[in-house]
Amino acid sequence: MASQRAEDARRRIELQEQDRRREGAAAQQLIDEFVVTARERGLVTEPLRAQLLDGHTAKTDRRGWYLNASRSLAIGENGEYFQLVVPGGFKERLRGVTLEPSLPSLHIGRGGRDGETGYLKEFLSWRLDAG
Repeated sequence: MASQRAEDARRRIELQEQDRRREGAAAQQLIDEFVVTARERGLVTEPLRAQLLDGHTAKTDRRGWYLNASRSLAIGENGEYFQLVVPGGFKERLRGVTLEPSLPSLHIGRGGRDGETGYLKEFLSWRLDAG
């Protein structure tokens, strides 16, 4: 009985991960289209800054386009999806932060309450319209 529950739990986790990867692939297609369109329209990338958990910001090793007003999400110039709120403190403020891309999601801020939730497609359109 216990081994069956463990197997069921393992299978649920496996299915959730498959769904995340599938959603990530669909989101990446939207991002790739965004990058092509942004370049066609001449949207210039800018150096990305990370928001540290202590409230400060730090330079990063990447350039891209911010997706939201709080500048907590960005698309890198090569189509990477970055979440820009990262752990760190004084050392990161001085030295900067190395960003790692995240698996994109079709829905931004799922479960969030900060007013910056919605569909990735809408955020990408907003960014293109903003110029």
